[in-house]
Amino acid sequence: MTFEELNLEKEILDGLYAMNFEEATPIQELSIPHILEGKDIIGYAQTGTGKTAAYVLPIINQLTKGDYPQDAINAVIMAPTRELAQQIDQQIEGFTYYVPVSTVAVYGGTDGITYARQERGLQMGADIVVATPGRLISHLNMESVDLSRASFFVLDEADRMLDMGFYDDIMQIYRKLPPTCQVIMFSATMPPKIRTLAQTILKHPEEIKIAIARPPETIIQSAYICHEVQKLPILRCLFEESPPQRVIIFSSSKMKVKELDATLKRYGFNVQAMHSDLEQPVREQVMRDFKNRHIDILVATDVVARGIDITDIGLIVNFDIPNDPEDYVHRIGRTARGTHGEGLAITFVDIREQFKFREIEKFLGKTIYKIPIDPSLGEAPAYEPDKYRSLRGRSARSGSSGKNVRAKSGRPSSGKGRPGHRNKAR
Repeated sequence: MTFEELNLEKEILDGLYAMNFEEATPIQELSIPHILEGKDIIGYAQTGTGKTAAYVLPIINQLTKGDYPQDAINAVIMAPTRELAQQIDQQIEGFTYYVPVSTVAVYGGTDGITYARQERGLQMGADIVVATPGRLISHLNMESVDLSRASFFVLDEADRMLDMGFYDDIMQIYRKLPPTCQVIMFSATMPPKIRTLAQTILKHPEEIKIAIARPPETIIQSAYICHEVQKLPILRCLFEESPPQRVIIFSSSKMKVKELDATLKRYGFNVQAMHSDLEQPVREQVMRDFKNRHIDILVATDVVARGIDITDIGLIVNFDIPNDPEDYVHRIGRTARGTHGEGLAITFVDIREQFKFREIEKFLGKTIYKIPIDPSLGEAPAYEPDKYRSLRGRSARSGSSGKNVRAKSGRPSSGKGRPGHRNKAR
C-alpha cells in the first residue's frame, strides 16, 4: 500500500517523498488508519518494522489540521532510552520538514544548558515531546510542564520500559493526562505485565500484531556450550585468531559489561563499553566512535539492542543468554543489515543457560550449530537442557561434575580445535 492510500495530508506526503518513502510497511498500513480515527491501539512489532512512522505520521497529520492549541503540549512520546528518544526526535524532524509542527526531546545525562533548553521547550508548549520517563518526571516535579491538554500519549518499546523499572513513572505521567487523551502503545513482546498495563491505560484498543520476524538466513548462528569460566578464554582465542572489527558483545548486566571492557582492554583490544551508567555526552561519543570505526569492539547491555541503527556490524557475541527469544532476535539483528548481506552471531551458553537457549532454538524452529571447544580450555559440559532446567536463574557451579574448572586464558596451541574459526561456524 502506498502512503497516498492512507489519507495523509499533502504536506505529509511531500515530506515522505522527499525522504524517498513510498510504500507503507505492514505495521504502518494497519496502524495509521486506526490512529487517524482516534482509536487507542496496542501494537506488537519489532524494531526495524517501521513502527516509529506508524504512530508519528498520523499524529503529525492531525496536528497539521490546526485543531489543537498552539500554546500546549499536544503529544507525549515515551521511550526507554536516551538513544531511542534522540532517534525518534530526528525522524520527526524529517517528517515535519514541510509542516509547522514543533518538537522537543527530553532526556537525562545532559548539562545545565541543555536542561534549560528542554525546560523552555516544555513551557512554551512544543507540539510533540519525546521523553524518557525519568527526565519527564523530573520536569513534572519542578512544575515546568503541563500535560493537561495533551491529545496523544505514546509508549514506544513498552516492554523495555517495564523491564527497566519505569512502571510507576509511566503511571505518574499518565495521571497528568486528560481522560480524553488517545493512547498508543507499541511493544516487541507481550508478557503479562504489558497486558496488565494495557488494560489499565487503554480504552477499547485496536490490537495490531505483526509476527515476530525470524533472523534472516544470512546471519550465521553458532554457539559454544561451555562453563561460565570458559567464556572469556574462548572469546580471547576468537579475537587472537581473527582480529575483531565491527563487533558488538552483549551482556545482561552493567557490572559484567564493565568487567569485560576492562579485561579486553588489558588484553590489548580496541574496545569501549556502552551502558546506562555512562553520562550522555560519553555515550554519544562512544556511539560516534564506533560508527566511525575508531572502536573495534562495543561491549554493551541491551540498551544497544533496540533503536540503534548501525548497518555494517560483522559479528554479534552473546556473552550471556538474553531473557527471552525475542531479545535474542533483537540482538543478532544488529548484523546483516542494509547492504551488508552477511553476519555472524555467536552465543556462549553455560549450564544454567542451557534451558533458555533451547527455548531460543524452539522459537527459531532450528538447531543452532554448537562449535566444539578446544580441549586446552578445559572439558566442556554436555548440552542437556532438561538436566539443567532447575538451575535457571540460580548461580551454577562452574565445573563439570560439581568441580570448578580453571580454564586457561592463553591462546591454544596452533592447529588444535580453533574455537572461533568462521568456516567451522558456517
